[in-house]
Amino acid sequence: MVTSTATAKWNGVLRSGNGEFNAGSGAFSGPYTFATRFEGTKGTNPEELIAAAHAACLSMALSADLEKAGTPATSITTKASCTMDMVEGAPWITKMQLEVRGVVNGMDSDGFLAAAEQAKENCPVSKALKGTVKFELDAELEA
Repeated sequence: MVTSTATAKWNGVLRSGNGEFNAGSGAFSGPYTFATRFEGTKGTNPEELIAAAHAACLSMALSADLEKAGTPATSITTKASCTMDMVEGAPWITKMQLEVRGVVNGMDSDGFLAAAEQAKENCPVSKALKGTVKFELDAELEA
């Protein structure tokens, strides 16, 4: 299997410091600060990266499952929203809202929802987060 890497460097103290992350592949990088992570200031943060990873993973898992079932998707679009709350005085990722939309010929809404639910349970990112994060799924077929 493949091992993926990323690096992050933080400069200074927590509230006034800053950091930058870099994907090992060189495909993306970005700055982050306390304000982008905890105060909603424009910019990225680790939770946004986790949401992106979850959205990509779920889309791929669902596509693979649908193909194996003989109903290949034309497209799967997933939006993942990662919520961080304070739990017992510490920041904690508590919820991942997953909105999945698919174009799949020959499939009904119930079948798509069941397939999306299975992909949500079994994609590698879901498995990594399972037990600590509440998942919410909204899955719909599009015309």
